[in-house]
Order: sequence, then C-alpha cells, then structure tokens
Amino acid sequence: MKLREIAHSRTGDKGNTSNISVIAYSMDDYEKLKSAVTAEKVKAYFSDIVKGEVVRYELPAIGALNFVMYGALGGGVTRSLALDMHGKGLSSAMMNMDI
Repeated sequence: MKLREIAHSRTGDKGNTSNISVIAYSMDDYEKLKSAVTAEKVKAYFSDIVKGEVVRYELPAIGALNFVMYGALGGGVTRSLALDMHGKGLSSAMMNMDI
C-alpha cells in the first residue's frame, strides 16, 4: 500500500532543513502510520537528498507525524541550484512511499 492511501502531507523549510508532516485521513490509521513510517525509513527513502539526521515528532492529538530532515535542501533556498529549492515536492514524493 502507498502512504497516500491513508495520509496526506504538508512541507515546510528553513534554510537547509525540510520538514514533512504526514497526517492520517482517519485517526484509526494513526497507529499504522507510527509503526510503518519511522525516521530510519524516511532517511533511507530520501537517501539521495537528505545528508543529515531525520527526526520524527509524534502528534497523536491530530493523528500526525512530523519529520525534520537536516541537510535536505542542497544548502538552502539561497544556495541551491535545485529546481525545487524549497523542497515542496518532497511531500508528494513521500506519499509514494510503500508502507
């Protein structure tokens, strides 16, 4: 199953750090998200992009996980030559993750 089948996401950035929130469509799927989408799995999934640590924060009251990915934006918006300098496309890419 693809992550997008049970969750949606939002992305933000600050300097060379990207964060992706993964929000369950249903609170019934939150436990599945917690067990299937770990910081280690996200780091491996984005291994070509993320050069630093990935930290996961749990937000059970809203059925969400937030992943902070350090060293993920090629130096940051003002330094990167990437087409997606803000990393907004990373949330769409993450929704394609198999869980």
